[in-house]
Amino acid sequence: MTATVKGIVDPAKAVGSSLFGGAFSFPVMVARRSALEHNIATLADFAARHGMLLAPHAKTTMSPELVRAQLDAGAWGMTAATPSQVLILREFGVSRIVLANQFFDPAGLDAVAAWLEEDPAAEFLCFVDSVAGVETLSAHAGARPFRVLAELGVAGARCGSRTLDELLEVAGAAQAAEGVELAGVAGYEGVLGTAEEVRAYLGRMLEALAHLRVRDPILSVGGSQWFDVVGRELAACQARIVLRSGAYVTHDDGHYREHTPYNRIEGELQAALEVWAHVLSTPEPGLAVVGLGKRDAPFDEGFPVPRGVLTGSEVIRMQDQHAVVRLAPGSRATPGELVPFGISHPCTAFDKWRVIPVVDDDYRVVDLVTTFF
Repeated sequence: MTATVKGIVDPAKAVGSSLFGGAFSFPVMVARRSALEHNIATLADFAARHGMLLAPHAKTTMSPELVRAQLDAGAWGMTAATPSQVLILREFGVSRIVLANQFFDPAGLDAVAAWLEEDPAAEFLCFVDSVAGVETLSAHAGARPFRVLAELGVAGARCGSRTLDELLEVAGAAQAAEGVELAGVAGYEGVLGTAEEVRAYLGRMLEALAHLRVRDPILSVGGSQWFDVVGRELAACQARIVLRSGAYVTHDDGHYREHTPYNRIEGELQAALEVWAHVLSTPEPGLAVVGLGKRDAPFDEGFPVPRGVLTGSEVIRMQDQHAVVRLAPGSRATPGELVPFGISHPCTAFDKWRVIPVVDDDYRVVDLVTTFF
């Protein structure tokens, strides 16, 4: 049996055709080429102007085409969230990878150790926040050591040592362990709610770095909400700053539109993703049901945002394959009509699609990008 790729009826006719010309079934998620190119260039320029190295978080897209575009635009490396993503990025041809997480997976550890041994040009960094993590890395190290960043966390949030003393204990263990090399400090500021909190957190990271005796240290941070504060606060830091922001590549019409640093600084990012779907029913006044569901668009950081003739309307409920839309006053919806939706939170959009058409501003398909989740 030959499987049909979701959203594409005729792959042979896809590139070069209109999105609405018959090669695609709906719903389908598309990426606008102009927005992708603008966003990739914009953050590459921001990082360069602020003296930061950019290692975009590949978990957003896990797309070899988009990863290559980011590297071609000057990205220093790529970031992964899981061991499997590290190995996939290696298959994409990425030679410098940051695993922004603790690393305990035995098969993944052995595979990365073998990769480092086979490829002298490969560079790999991962996080540690416990002596147990250091000991695990040491036990699986090969001819080349695992280079690690001691992670400083935030109370009640994700991984990372909660105090300076705890971080220094982990750092000391890394410096003493065979097969492990301490490279610096890492953290994630995206869970914080105000610029003041971010500045205080970055100050704690700088304090931690000052206690470490590391040659050519790295300080890595990574969110898409506060990189303007990071750029200002770490400008004079005597370390290589590695920024791991990833959602910028497509931006969105919801969560990141509200929280982007470009609401505070000059410039902009553009929403690149749209999901097109048919209005299936208008069963009662002021309500439309659209063929767009949780399997097609993200819903964890806000529902899809109606566009086109439904601008101003609101998705009030999503099911597996349906979205219930409360129509704005004066909006019309006709059964059978195709309507676009912006998305909120791109990091849970790409995993729903194996192939995504890239369209120009006239909705002619100019490329296809693939995903590997």
